[in-house]
Amino acid sequence: MSRIGKQPITLGVATATIGDMLKVKGPKGELDLKIIDGISVKIEDGMIIFTRDGDTPGHRAKHGLMRALAANMVSGVTKGFEKRLDVIGVGYKAQVSGNKLIMNLGFSHPIEYMIPNGISISVEKNTKLIVQGISKEAVGQTAAVLRGYRPPDSYRGKGVRYEGEHIKLKAGKSAKS
Repeated sequence: MSRIGKQPITLGVATATIGDMLKVKGPKGELDLKIIDGISVKIEDGMIIFTRDGDTPGHRAKHGLMRALAANMVSGVTKGFEKRLDVIGVGYKAQVSGNKLIMNLGFSHPIEYMIPNGISISVEKNTKLIVQGISKEAVGQTAAVLRGYRPPDSYRGKGVRYEGEHIKLKAGKSAKS
């Protein structure tokens, strides 16, 4: 048995399986997930239980994956997820205007990012971005896209980085002698 896949998920939200879809509805919203072939889902006694059809390595991996995705869904519709980003650099700033995030990151033009549905972005002090939502995948992807516009520079440390991310700075050419 998969160590993760065999653990049941305790529910505090409305859950249903319709065909090959698992639907979870909670106070923050509603999410659905396609059930992977070879995995069975049972909802009983306020718990979701996952079982697999075979014992191949592929089935075992899918078993744990389905359980983890469902646990993230339950957690997302009850508590939500958030990622925090720091914008570091002279003149680097961000602001939210309607459903757009406008970032000045040292380029000749500002970067306009359309905020996806289900995601909210707030800005504190023009340099702290907070990405929130109910889908862990969508929050992480949005944060990764924003970081990708100007990843941290390894020589000066400027750029967009996750809060608490440590960047090891290189010495540069002058330290060679």
